[in-house]
This record gives sequence, structure tokens and C-alpha cells, in this order.
Amino acid sequence: MAELLKVSDLSAGYGEAVVLHDVSLSLDEGQTLALLGRNGTGKTTLINTLAGATRQHHGSIALGSTALHKLPSHERAAAGIGWVPQERNIFKSLSVHENLTAVQRPARAGRASPPWTPARVYELFPRLAERKSNLGTQLSGGEQQMLALGRALVLNPTLLLLDEPCEGLAPIIVQELLRAIRRITRDEGLSAIIVEQHPQAILAISDAAAVLDHGTVVYAGTAHSLQAQPELLNKLLGVAR
Repeated sequence: MAELLKVSDLSAGYGEAVVLHDVSLSLDEGQTLALLGRNGTGKTTLINTLAGATRQHHGSIALGSTALHKLPSHERAAAGIGWVPQERNIFKSLSVHENLTAVQRPARAGRASPPWTPARVYELFPRLAERKSNLGTQLSGGEQQMLALGRALVLNPTLLLLDEPCEGLAPIIVQELLRAIRRITRDEGLSAIIVEQHPQAILAISDAAAVLDHGTVVYAGTAHSLQAQPELLNKLLGVAR
């Protein structure tokens, strides 16, 4: 498998405040990385930095042959980053369908799986198909999260960044989202980095895992290995789940 993402000696934060310290990690094409850690350890900052939404102090980020750290956030999306932030950032004054068509991009050459279109998003999330004319303000929290994920997919990215996609949602919606994420990643081979507070659920659908503590990587290995060591997982995260 070819290497898709390589992060080397990355330090970043907000203004002069440095949150990440010399973070290095990599991800191969078609793999999913579970990004774990206690609250406030730098997980969201790392996702935001990959997307270009923080101040980078030093280090490098490469997506394939593209030096992402040299690009502003809008050019990172064009380079292949699909970002679903915690805030979702859907256009609430637009309909579901308008949200999807406003950002849709053609698929990249050489893609093995079918390109993501609004029609495919509706097939993935039938709830959105039923509400395609509804404004963003008329959607539930779970539907907004589905739309946020759908908007990232129609960019036809090579790397999907998901920041706590299941936060604050009802269990039945969480299961629906996890099934969709499994299909997108495991079945269709889209690479992803997923931040989640429910480690066992995400480790079960991930290939690799990394744990942050105080802005540094304290564990990097396979998801299966970490999932099989509950005592280590408890030690790293401070809670058994």
C-alpha cells in the first residue's frame, strides 16, 4: 500500500499558543486511523491543522506528493481533504440539496469506486432524501451531521477528516452513522482520520490508531492491537469504555 499522509515533526496551535508538539504519524491509502485521547489533548487541533485552520509553527504535512502545510485551507480541500468539523458548518439558509450541489466536485482520475454525488449521498442516508428540500435550520442534529458528512463526500476527497461525528447524538443515529462510515471506509476504501470519544466503536472499524496526550503522540500502532489491550487503552485514555 502506498503512503497517503505523512505528518512530520508538526507543532501547531492558535496564535502564539502551541498545542501540538512534534507530532509525527502516517497513513496508507485506503486505511482508517482512530485518533484518540482525553479531552483537551490536541485531537481537534490536529484535525484542524490538517485542514489548515490553525497556526503551524514548524513541521510538514504531505498528502501524497502535495505539501499541504504550504496551502491555505480552501486549497487543501481542492488537494483532496474532506473535513467534517465538530461545528458541522452546513449552510443553514440553504436546502439539503443546495448544500450538496454547492460544494460538489468531480472525482479524481484513477478512482476505483464510483464518485460521490448527491444521489449517492441520498442512498447512503435516506433521511436526507426525504428532506432534500428542507433548510439546514429544519434538520435535527443527527440529520445535520449526515448532511455535513455528505457535503464532505461530494468533494470526492482522498482523505476524510471526521471530528467527533457521533457527539451528542441519539444511540440509533450513532449506529446509523457508524454503519455509513464503515461503508465509506472499509467497503469503498476511502482513507479517513476519525476523532471519537467512544474508542471501542471506532477502533472496530479502523486499521490504525494513535493516542495523543498533552499534544504529543503517546501511542501509534494497529487498531486491533490497541483494542485487544483494554488495560493499555484504559491507561492511555483514563477510562475504560
